[in-house]
Amino acid sequence: MAAAAHRAAHQLLEHGSIFSDPLAVRILGQDAELAARAAREQPARRRMRLFIAMRTRFAEDALAAAVECGVRQLVVLGAGLDTYAYRSPWGDRVRIFEVDHPATQAWKRARLANAGIEEPPWLSFAPVQFEQEALADGLRAAEFDPGQQSFFTWLGVVPYLTEAAIWTTLGFIAGVPGGAHLVFDYADPPESLSPEMRAYYDLGAARVEALGEKWLTHFEPQDLHSKLASFGFREIEDLGPPEIRARYFLSYTGPLPERGGHVLRATTVGS
Repeated sequence: MAAAAHRAAHQLLEHGSIFSDPLAVRILGQDAELAARAAREQPARRRMRLFIAMRTRFAEDALAAAVECGVRQLVVLGAGLDTYAYRSPWGDRVRIFEVDHPATQAWKRARLANAGIEEPPWLSFAPVQFEQEALADGLRAAEFDPGQQSFFTWLGVVPYLTEAAIWTTLGFIAGVPGGAHLVFDYADPPESLSPEMRAYYDLGAARVEALGEKWLTHFEPQDLHSKLASFGFREIEDLGPPEIRARYFLSYTGPLPERGGHVLRATTVGS
């Protein structure tokens, strides 16, 4: 809900300047105006809102390039209220699988119905609890074809999982016979942050822990890259704060931390 609120607020406050989503406001309904009001009243949350807009833009740009190179399946891990499947420009050229907790999927489908957003024929739902069920089993039940070149997005999920669950999921993705592309986000260890960023992190950590969804896992970039390489991933593109500003926020002239949130792309195709 929080991520969807940030996406909707970005459409209303920054007019979708980084990431345009015509369904972000619709799927929230009246909650979108509440999200925009909360964003105006809490300007410190702008950093997270823009990060979420950026990571979505990065993922969808990478997907578009991959589709042109043969990707025929998209798996949205931890889909939440993500709207890509309902505005996909590819039609039945790309089959889409949304993976999420069963209760979350039921809640989302009710919101879609209330908003008058149709579930397209190229979409399949795969209910999975990451910490308790195998992703492979959930996708198999949804008729995912492992022989097809596939793209996986995993946004806003990794920090909430144990390392064991993360490695299990990465191992599955790396083993897809048809080849896989992956985009996910993660954060630097809190002890490596500047005092300003550590204070910002602590506020966010306290907020999500109070909601029962604690941040569990952080990574040093080089350690993570080595682990990804050991699974067979290649072409690792990792954008930390300096790279994010260089690509998406060139007009921003204020101070920017060297450490914080990352968005990463990797592939097994051609390895």
